[in-house]
Amino acid sequence: MSRKVIVTCALTGAGDTVGKSEHVPVTPEQIAANAIEAARAGASVVHIHVRDPKTGQGSREDAYYEEVVRIVAESDVDPVINLTAGMGGDLFIDPANPTTHVEGTDLVSGLERLSHVEKIRPEVCTLDCGSLNFGEGSQLYISTPDMLREGAARIRDLGVKPELEIFDTGNLWFANVMAEEGLLDPPPLYQLCMGIPYGAPVNAGLLKAMVQMLPERAEFTSFAIGRHQLEWVEQSVALGGHVRVGLEDNLYLSKGVLATNAQLTERALDIVNSLGHSVATPDEAREILKLER
Repeated sequence: MSRKVIVTCALTGAGDTVGKSEHVPVTPEQIAANAIEAARAGASVVHIHVRDPKTGQGSREDAYYEEVVRIVAESDVDPVINLTAGMGGDLFIDPANPTTHVEGTDLVSGLERLSHVEKIRPEVCTLDCGSLNFGEGSQLYISTPDMLREGAARIRDLGVKPELEIFDTGNLWFANVMAEEGLLDPPPLYQLCMGIPYGAPVNAGLLKAMVQMLPERAEFTSFAIGRHQLEWVEQSVALGGHVRVGLEDNLYLSKGVLATNAQLTERALDIVNSLGHSVATPDEAREILKLER
């Protein structure tokens, strides 16, 4: 049966990708321009990180978020705004002295990670649902049950929809506990993230198992990073979900061909339409997710 599929474009992320593609937006103006272009290409939702304009590194600066959102709001498009709230969870430890953090650490409380959400009140913000060994070396992402319950309660009180970032099955288990505890307004929105080292691997059988773990009437999106991004559009749609593409997760349109956010969005629309479905407009996405404006 044909249905409406929400397409999210994740514009820039916080990874070390700026030097790998000239298309990765860095300044608030560039990020906003990419959001507008993605929305014109058909994106229902734009997912926004910000970067330090001087260094290109990921940033938690409220003013950068405010500038991006202001520019998009003044444009001729009206996508659902989804702001990351995942920054501020990075812990780098000294393996020889693991109680000591080292250079690269940016670790603040769960509520401090919501500073820009408090000010802007976007329709959606992310909530990373667990701690994780983040790749090689000694980097950890920290998001404890206490932090998550406190953050979920505050996000709910602000009238914002949390997008529950699920990096492995334990994250999903805990997100379900928060739903059972009444911390999440219906319908809960899950983002099943595949391929982040060392979270859930890119595996279609695992995605199906995770979907089977979702609560009744939950909405979900799934994405896979790198070369798997576009093929994962079909995987997610086939299981009844929504989709995410964008330069946060993948820099290429095809082998050796660097992409723009608008091009990745257009390709996602083509895939959704080829499967007999249609892409939700921003207002249709708002209705599906029961968003407050």
